[in-house]
Amino acid sequence: MVRTPLTPEEHERGERLGRLLREARGGRSMADVAAEAGISAETLRKIETGRAPTPAFFTVAALAAALGMSMDDLVGRCAPVPL
Repeated sequence: MVRTPLTPEEHERGERLGRLLREARGGRSMADVAAEAGISAETLRKIETGRAPTPAFFTVAALAAALGMSMDDLVGRCAPVPL
């Protein structure tokens, strides 16, 4: 199965998500947050750097819970910026 290329907007949304998660992680180690969310540190690294701009819903939900964030807040802060 061939994956449809991502749009520039999807890439930008992924970068915003990565920045938001990195900021929320603060001083906690990547390994610590990843373990609490039940994902690998490499997966978290890819999300935070924008190399995985469209992570699975349950991955994002697990990260939000590990970081004490609501999904509503994440969605609102990752929404497209009006021009």
